[in-house]
Amino acid sequence: QVQVVESGGGLVQAGGSLRLSCTVSGLRFGDYVMGWFRQAPGKEREGVSCISWNGYAKHADSVKGRFTISRDNAKNMLYLQMNSLKPEDTAMYYCAANVRGCQFSDYWGKGTQVTVSS
Repeated sequence: QVQVVESGGGLVQAGGSLRLSCTVSGLRFGDYVMGWFRQAPGKEREGVSCISWNGYAKHADSVKGRFTISRDNAKNMLYLQMNSLKPEDTAMYYCAANVRGCQFSDYWGKGTQVTVSS
């Protein structure tokens, strides 16, 4: 059974930073594309950042230059470093495994809330 668990969300002021972490079990982590998605109230879920097994990363235009996705295949861990946070970054953030096109995925965590105050 695949389990995906996020952590690291919280409340931060605009301009601040947060680091999200995700641990995955039940699959060969190093074989899969991983990603972070987010969903704000009243909006559709969107792909934020995705990373291939060997570290090739892709970021949404809205977060380029501010967010960095990384992974540690030896520890089955995925990270999202978020800097220069803006109120519009407020959302539930989800970790996903076996991501396709940075849009679809087979395995999802329950999410971690990020709230950025102005």
